[in-house]
Amino acid sequence: MELGLKGKVAIVAASSQGMGRATAAAFAAEGCKIAMCARNEQTLALAAESIRKQYSAEVFSCALDVTDAGAVRFVEEVVLRFGAADICVTNAGGPPAKGFLAASMEDWQKAIEANFMSAVYFAREVIPHMQRRRWGRIITLTSITTKQPLADLVLSNTVRAAVVGLVKSLANEFGKDGILVNNVGPGFTATDRLKELARSRSAASGTAEKEIFEGWAADAPLRRLGEPEEVADTIVWLASDRASYVTGQTVLVDGGMYKGL
Repeated sequence: MELGLKGKVAIVAASSQGMGRATAAAFAAEGCKIAMCARNEQTLALAAESIRKQYSAEVFSCALDVTDAGAVRFVEEVVLRFGAADICVTNAGGPPAKGFLAASMEDWQKAIEANFMSAVYFAREVIPHMQRRRWGRIITLTSITTKQPLADLVLSNTVRAAVVGLVKSLANEFGKDGILVNNVGPGFTATDRLKELARSRSAASGTAEKEIFEGWAADAPLRRLGEPEEVADTIVWLASDRASYVTGQTVLVDGGMYKGL
């Protein structure tokens, strides 16, 4: 199926590993020019070089912290290098697994900066470029917690929901400019972040990590964890011409885990 993405410029945040890296690779496979960023310069450089070689793609990478509004101005460098900022996927590592009373005020501030304000920073940078071209896609990568809060994830449950409010607001305001804004909410997906969550729950409960993973898999009708590539494919579809009448939505990639209607 022709997705209409060849030659588009895709910015993918937190793309040195996990779902972010899988997303950058999926866009490269469609013929996009790729701009990658993450905090760890070495891991990012390795990921960028791998994608560059595998897909013969034009890849620009820049080590930065998405909680730094000034650093996110790397979008300007992307536009200077590639001529556009057509697609922007916002992403950041999830906040620590904690209950409400265990979460400090510093934890709250960090979660807000990483998982909400980073999306604001990217949106402010890319929207003017998208307006000029009358075409753009902003896709936020969050979690199933935007629809179904999970135990011991009060930070994610709360801050991710704010991102959905931002997505709806941007979709309403900039649809007239040809800019589509959507959110993707993965369920339990096989990433290092999930391993970290399993370790945390294992330490708190005394349950073996293997049992925790099995429980997560059993909670989804498909009886397995998701793969980063499955999340990436959904993001690429939302960015494509095949999703040209979809905006302001949260699309869950959760194997049916969400129990609501």
